[in-house]
This record gives sequence, structure tokens and C-alpha cells, in this order.
Amino acid sequence: MKGSLRLILCSLTFSLAAVANASDSIRAEVIASGLNKPWALQQLPEADAGWLVTEMGGRLLHLAADGSQTEIHLDLPSLLVSGQGGLFDISLAPDFAQSRTIYLSYACGGLSANTTCLARTRLSSTPPYSTSEITTVFTALPLRKGAAHYGGRLVWLPDDTLLLTLGDGFDYREQAQNLSNHIGKVVRLQSDGTAPADNPFPNKAGGVIYSYGHRNSQGLVYDAQRDALWQHEHGPRGGDEINRLEAGENYGWPITSYGIDYTYAKVTPYQQLPGVEAPLHQWTPSLAPSDMALYDGSLFSDWQGDLLVTHLAGKRLQVLSPADSGWQVKHNYYPDGEPGVRLRAVTVARDGSIWLVTDGPDARILRLTPAVQP
Repeated sequence: MKGSLRLILCSLTFSLAAVANASDSIRAEVIASGLNKPWALQQLPEADAGWLVTEMGGRLLHLAADGSQTEIHLDLPSLLVSGQGGLFDISLAPDFAQSRTIYLSYACGGLSANTTCLARTRLSSTPPYSTSEITTVFTALPLRKGAAHYGGRLVWLPDDTLLLTLGDGFDYREQAQNLSNHIGKVVRLQSDGTAPADNPFPNKAGGVIYSYGHRNSQGLVYDAQRDALWQHEHGPRGGDEINRLEAGENYGWPITSYGIDYTYAKVTPYQQLPGVEAPLHQWTPSLAPSDMALYDGSLFSDWQGDLLVTHLAGKRLQVLSPADSGWQVKHNYYPDGEPGVRLRAVTVARDGSIWLVTDGPDARILRLTPAVQP
């Protein structure tokens, strides 16, 4: 979407007063508790096989159908657990049923020189599960100091290429506009970590860059029905965004933003610029979006095709529906009632239930169903 339509789309902001509260119509069941800074969960494809859960400290857990938790030994090369760094996302290879291959994103290196890495390993066929053949297939470059803004979200595309979001490292934000590195980019990889030949910048930064101008993206969804790629990212003080990602496009950070710096100084005087894709939705003040899923189940029929977005600072799950002017918030859900708890991850199970992961130590996994079954 370009031109005048983009100018309309970029103007959306969040208005709590106009949005329905969905809490009274949802039943929340605690599936697991006592988790330590979980980041992502992935349902296994076999019936009643349960879920895989990552924790930032480096643990990979198997959550069985009965709610029991078992640690799966995982030895990631050069894992860095500090600040916002640690083990992040987990994704099953498209041929997982045959290969048993899983992919894991994580912070790697030391505090003075670190980055986002991608590893693959194989999961055993039956529980108790184990991993084998761990290999680092991609390392974002250059290395940087500090322990912030790693990105780390993974999504497979229909052609079996893999997208990985990469943050700007907080102190390196100008590099998000520099096509000679991976900072503040989304990269598109083949299953072995190499660059597909049809990526938009084949002669830049190893040919892996898919899009650029990102701050810290932790939400990414491929929408098969619309053949669209939806992404969200953290702004600074305000200006969190939802974008429709397209190959080769610039999403503006830090030359455009609806937010200001944490010091209240302007990051940029521009909210829009020629050649920069404007957001389809933006949150000001920031709610700190942490994950996103597309609802495609049957239990919440009114939400079919909507986006589910979890928030850290906003302490809620939001349901956003498409509108002529982009995405608009139609529901807020607070698991423990207002003001809610920090939410780290969301996914839709095969039965149509929605699974939420709370943030921090002593975190929980919740299963959401309608209070009145359809």
C-alpha cells in the first residue's frame, strides 16, 4: 500500500475508551506455573504431544498434555543471558514430521561483543525428549556492546524460507538505515542459514536482508488468507507500530517515528517521509507489544482473521480487526482483571483455544476459551 492510502493508515492511534473489554466473556485456565522468564511456546504436531516452551535463561521445556513440565537438555553455542538477552523464539521446520528439526533464536557472545544468533537442532521422536546435532546457522553482524534490542522472532514463509527479526541494539539505531549490516533488519534465510537468490539486496550484508529501518521487532505473522506479512515493533516513548512487510522496503527507524526518546528529546522531526512505509497502526503511548498471532480457529468466531497482540507495559491482550484505514483495536483482555499482568507470548492452538504466556519469574501459561462455548 502506498501513496495517499498510506497517509491515512499512519494516523491510527489507540483509544481505550472506544474499545470493548473482552474479559467477562473469556474463561482462563492455568495450564502451567512457576516458569522463569518464558519467551515463546510452540505446539507439537502429534496428537496430545504437548508444547515446547523457551525460557530466556536457556532452558527448553516440554509441557505435556497433563500440564507436567520436563526440561530438555539444550547446549546453545555462546548463549548470552543478560539484560534483554537470552533464549528467544522456537520454530519447527516445515518438514519437522520427517526431519524433527527445530530452530531457536538467541543472544550470543559476551557483553562487549554480542548479537542475535540462529541455531537448529533435532528433537527426538518420543518423550522424554532430547536434542542432538546443534548447529549455529546464522549470526547477525556486526557484534555490538550492551544487552538490548535483539528482535528474535521467527516465521516461515510458504516457500520454506525463514524470516528472523533483528533489533537495533538500542545504541546503534542509526545503523537500521545502513544496508551494509544486519542491525535493525528483518532477514530472510534458507533452512541452512544462507541467503535466497531472490532477496532484494543480494550484494548487501551477505544478501540476507528482507526489510530494514526497524527498531526492535518481536511480532511477526504470515497471513495465508491475505498473502500478507504482519509485523509489529517497539517504539521508544510512543510509536509502537504494526506494519505490512514487503521485500526491500524501508520502515523508517530512526528517520521517522511517532515516538520520542526516553529523555523526551525528539528522535526525529518526521513521522512520514517519501520512500518510507508508514505504519498501519501505531500505539502512543507505548504498550510494548511482545508477540502476535493470527486467529484462525473456530472457538472465537467473531475474531476470525483478527490479530492477537500481547503487551508488556500495556499488560493486556488486544484483538485487532482489519478496517478500511488499517488495523483497529476492538477488544482488550486482562487475564487477572485490570490493570493486568505483563504478557510475553500468544499463540492459537489447533483446537482454536488461545494460549498466553505471562512475563517474568514465576510466570504462567494460560489457555483461553469462550466463557460460553459456541
